[in-house]
Amino acid sequence: MGIDEGFDMIPPLSREAKDVKDWENFLDCVRTFYKDDPKVETNSHSIGFNAGEYPELPFEGHKFLRFSSKISGRIASDTGVENYINMVTSMAKIIFGPRVQHWSEAFDQYGHYGWEEIHRVRETWDKPDEPMSTAPDPPAAEPGQQSAQDKHLKLFEVQQLPGKGRGLIALCDIAKGTRIVREKPLFTIDSMPPAQLDKVIAAKVKALSKEEQRQFLALHNNSPGKHAFTGIAKTNCLPCGSDSTTGGIYLTICLINHSCLPNAHNNWNEDYEEETIHATKPIKAGEEITIDYSKADPSHIRQQQLRNSFGFDCQCTLCSLPPQQLKLSDDRRVQIQRLDDGIGDPMGMLSRPGACLADCLSLLKLLEEEYGEAASIFVARACYDAFQISVAHSDRSRASAFAERAYKARIICEGEDSPATQRMKRLMENPASHRNFGACSKKWKGSDKFLPSSLSADEFESWLWRRAT
Repeated sequence: MGIDEGFDMIPPLSREAKDVKDWENFLDCVRTFYKDDPKVETNSHSIGFNAGEYPELPFEGHKFLRFSSKISGRIASDTGVENYINMVTSMAKIIFGPRVQHWSEAFDQYGHYGWEEIHRVRETWDKPDEPMSTAPDPPAAEPGQQSAQDKHLKLFEVQQLPGKGRGLIALCDIAKGTRIVREKPLFTIDSMPPAQLDKVIAAKVKALSKEEQRQFLALHNNSPGKHAFTGIAKTNCLPCGSDSTTGGIYLTICLINHSCLPNAHNNWNEDYEEETIHATKPIKAGEEITIDYSKADPSHIRQQQLRNSFGFDCQCTLCSLPPQQLKLSDDRRVQIQRLDDGIGDPMGMLSRPGACLADCLSLLKLLEEEYGEAASIFVARACYDAFQISVAHSDRSRASAFAERAYKARIICEGEDSPATQRMKRLMENPASHRNFGACSKKWKGSDKFLPSSLSADEFESWLWRRAT
């Protein structure tokens, strides 16, 4: 016999303009979500799912009563029909609300309509009472192109890329430090238990406009199944700040693909409550704009993380290097992590500040060797580490110089209006305002009459890093 599961539309949709438009939006969402799925087919009068008992959605909403299939048995399990039932049901609930009544015989729940009525209405699908266009609506503008991106229409366009889905392609040469995108989140979500999260996300999606819903559903989902909305959100969510437990979903920024050697950097601007994308190196016209999804680990760790979190094997220029060259990169990243951990040790800053400062210099050299021109965000962090070592030992002059370098690096990857950039500017102007000024010692205080600007470039570098001349 098997177990049936699906949903009924109660009451059925009318031929009124609102119901007709809602049904068209619903079908558009389905088409968009399954655009790359070979099992989802557009026929002369319906959208069919080549799974289970081939559930269908007619083009005329007033002739729709039920979407269902048997979900037990080998054919059903092999074709994944239950996932289609759950996803289409979720999309329908967003648009039609309580009219969509889900049922499953596994829980002794049965549909509202009798099968005789279902079959009778089904026979009219290819005999419309009134001529209606079965063609999809014209493609909507890509996410962000008509709203947040009005000032940047000529910088990039969204294109379909082989093996990657959609991505951002530069339409012109983009200079290093250029702000490519600034975008407010479609919605934000907080960290919470999975069962609660699914309900929260469903409510947020329901509150979106029909066009926003379509665009959200078109985002990549690394965890398709019963909780598809949560899967989309988890796959695409960007944290609202490095340590934030709140994440945002973006219609344009979430289309930017990954590279382990990216040419752009994403940053949350807390003052404006928006995410920004800046070019961290010159980008040529026709080049894809990329950011880094990973945690900058060696390749075998990165690949596993990217596979688990996003469902792809990275084939970027770094990961595609010959084994010997890739090993050199991996060795650099291990050294970078080791140096970073050592610099962050409070006891080291207290007892061996000179060695910690030397480690900062070694770290910067490794970062520039590994990332080249795109190292700005790492340079900013390493220079801030050097700043903290200097202020902890009362060294205003060096602290100001390191803060200036961190400030300039932040401008490139975050912009002048970034709160972190502005903070570094304030510390550059007044290092003693840092809460840890003089916390470890006063042995690097130096003379207030000394002017580093009087030194030559080489002399300045030797002085800055406390190297013997």
